[in-house]
Amino acid sequence: MFSKFLVELVSNDYEKLFETEIGYDVVMYAGEEPNVKEIHAHSNILCIRSIYFRAAFSNKWAEKKDGKFILRKPNISPYLFNTIIRFIYCGNIELKNLQGSDVLKLLIAVDELNIQQLVSHIQEYLIEYQTEFLYQNSTDILETVYQHETFTDLWNFCLEKIYDLNMNEIEVWESLLTWCLCQQNMESDQTKWNFFYKVYIYKEILPKDLIHNLLEFYIVPNIKPKTNTAPSRKLKLNPTLIQSNHIPLFASWIDRKDSSYNKNEIPYEFKLLYHSNRVGFSAESFHQNCDNKGATIWVAKIQGPTQLIGGYNPLDWNGNDEWKPTTDSFMFSFTDGKNISTAKLGYVKKPNYAIYCDNSQGPHMGYFYCKGYNIWNTYGGNFYPNIGIPTSNFSVDYYEVFQVIIK
Repeated sequence: MFSKFLVELVSNDYEKLFETEIGYDVVMYAGEEPNVKEIHAHSNILCIRSIYFRAAFSNKWAEKKDGKFILRKPNISPYLFNTIIRFIYCGNIELKNLQGSDVLKLLIAVDELNIQQLVSHIQEYLIEYQTEFLYQNSTDILETVYQHETFTDLWNFCLEKIYDLNMNEIEVWESLLTWCLCQQNMESDQTKWNFFYKVYIYKEILPKDLIHNLLEFYIVPNIKPKTNTAPSRKLKLNPTLIQSNHIPLFASWIDRKDSSYNKNEIPYEFKLLYHSNRVGFSAESFHQNCDNKGATIWVAKIQGPTQLIGGYNPLDWNGNDEWKPTTDSFMFSFTDGKNISTAKLGYVKKPNYAIYCDNSQGPHMGYFYCKGYNIWNTYGGNFYPNIGIPTSNFSVDYYEVFQVIIK
């Protein structure tokens, strides 16, 4: 306790030193005209925390005026630069009030200033708390990340999201061609494309055996394609909750099979409709994304332990203040979400009270429900078997809803 007190005391003293500017010997100009701001600091503190400043204040590179070091950073906004310098002094930084784009700019700035502790911290923050921003801008961010070798966490995240597409290979290829043609200001009307313009003219960059097999397929009548088809990406869902080995299990539960499906025989696709970390926990967001979608399966990660819970609604979630009967719904729980052998399953016991729909709530099955603002509860009844789902108020880290589509 005393050591923690000392750390906080020293941190506060350094922050006061930065704010009072006593004995400063560095004058820094951040931002571009007309929004340039002058910031004062101490060279010894900056040099200890960053090799960038050590080089900047060396005899080889230093600019001095009236005995003070002069540094100009027109490419970093005054607010972000002040945030960085404050972190150098006291070790504290607040990111919650920044938009995703500003957090990314801050990451680029701290990488330039070689403050490695912040490079790692800001990447983790973006991935955990700015997921929606990253999803919406994956390709643009990937282009930025490509220019910074230290952004490995963001690089892996963006690649995963780009290649984790619920699209056929030909759709990916056509989208790539459209993007390339747009970069060259060329016409990209796909209705005019055929095999020649879509594939063959790019033969120089494609494997020769692929071109040969495709030509044979298009020219020779009734021949089966020889090209090896890449495994479908449609089982690649968000790995934070659902893993590929969950999918055969869910499908077998839906069909009431005694054994799990082989992964190549799964008769359903699972399309992500809703992620609470992207659009929030509100009941309105849940219904906007999940109503009128037919059968769905929802999965939630309980805060604290490794437990996953969820349920299958074979009907839909639209409607207000009404029970929907079915004999096919079920709820499940994994004591350890990464270990499918810890699964417990319970089919509905009282079909007339299987599903309840209400505009002010999230998923509601039997007497188990989400109040719509991340408060989950079971308020009595035995409409589903007891499978180890908590009964008192609890919260989840996040939850997802998937549309179940027959192939």
